[in-house]
Amino acid sequence: MDDKRLSNVRHQLVLAERERLTLDGVTHVESFDDREIVLDTELGGLIVQGEDLHIKELNLEKGNLLVSGFIQSIEYLGESLGKRGKGLLARLFR
Repeated sequence: MDDKRLSNVRHQLVLAERERLTLDGVTHVESFDDREIVLDTELGGLIVQGEDLHIKELNLEKGNLLVSGFIQSIEYLGESLGKRGKGLLARLFR
């Protein structure tokens, strides 16, 4: 990613005690349930996995997301889900 593009990107992830996740730079939520949240950020796709996950706040205009529950893993996918197409989603939900 070039430096000029990175300077315009606003993305921040804060995890507090594995029970409260705050994200900035969210552009789209692909899917969610109480065990997994799949979303796009300014810097690519992101998968949050855990138990008893709840989206407490979502504001796509500002790009903010607040998740509560027990967070077990957070995985960046590298590029946005929209660019990868349905093939990626099919592999994720096998």
